[in-house]
Amino acid sequence: MTATRSAWHIPRYGRPDVLTSVTLPLAEPGPSEVLIRIDASAVTRADGMMRKGEPLFARPFLGLRRPRNGLSGTGLSGEVIAAGGKVSRFGPGDMVFGEAGMRFGANASHICLDEGGVLMPKPDSLPHEDAAVLCDGVLTSWHYLCNLGQVRSSDRVLILGGAGSLGSAAVQIAANMGAEVTATSSARNADRVASLGATCVIDYNCEEALQRGAGYNLIFDTVGVASFSAAKPALAAAGLYLCPVLTLGRLPAILLSRLVGRKRALFAAAGLEKPQRLRIMLSEILAQIDQERLAPVMDRVYPLADLIEAHAYVETGRKRGNVVVV
Repeated sequence: MTATRSAWHIPRYGRPDVLTSVTLPLAEPGPSEVLIRIDASAVTRADGMMRKGEPLFARPFLGLRRPRNGLSGTGLSGEVIAAGGKVSRFGPGDMVFGEAGMRFGANASHICLDEGGVLMPKPDSLPHEDAAVLCDGVLTSWHYLCNLGQVRSSDRVLILGGAGSLGSAAVQIAANMGAEVTATSSARNADRVASLGATCVIDYNCEEALQRGAGYNLIFDTVGVASFSAAKPALAAAGLYLCPVLTLGRLPAILLSRLVGRKRALFAAAGLEKPQRLRIMLSEILAQIDQERLAPVMDRVYPLADLIEAHAYVETGRKRGNVVVV
């Protein structure tokens, strides 16, 4: 009898209900690959955008009419159960976490990944659910604040969307770097965001966060709710506006801000960094977690069989932290 694995297929772009459960042959790992039995995988806003084929200008890379690689999911955590002959970093029985990247397919029971990719040993103290989400909100926020924004202890930082997967990580990271952190959230999430390290929490339903003259050294727009032109009046003289959500509307601002004025709009996708560099960042993140200075905020855990429901919940925009399937 041929061994099989369960996975989720995206036959066409669309709503969560386009996701289709499939049974596939269990692949043999290649010479440099490991076969991982997945214990938990992330369900992210980025996964939903890929399922919908958004933004449209990304479709030449993802697939024009349907995802070129039609499986769902990127972030994962699990156990190595087989390894190719040239693998040296991992062996059967090792607990690992990482991301599938453009191969996708993490929302599944098993996956084969190259050992040279974004794959790390999982600390025993870190639950699979927490490890599975590190390559989304935590890694992206670390990249933007530490590498791109280079936050300093004297900085005033505004996090737009402080309760989501990126925002909850960003508040902790910026606070740990000694910055004065202001974050936006709904009223129901204000106490949680404050507990993460925000000295001021603004209810975005009642108050405008981008006040002229606010003097923020850095504004991190985690969900793309603002624009550079809207953020500029709230920035300090040489302030930075960072947003990981790239749109055609933001692209001109990113280019022009390099030529005109001292305020900058910056974008640099973490996923475009080399795997070795991403593994270094993840090592830095794990050190923070080990020191109990940083922890992924978890919202809901769904069975893998309920992936459609998990996608639908993420799409509401009301999640608080991270969502995983197990």
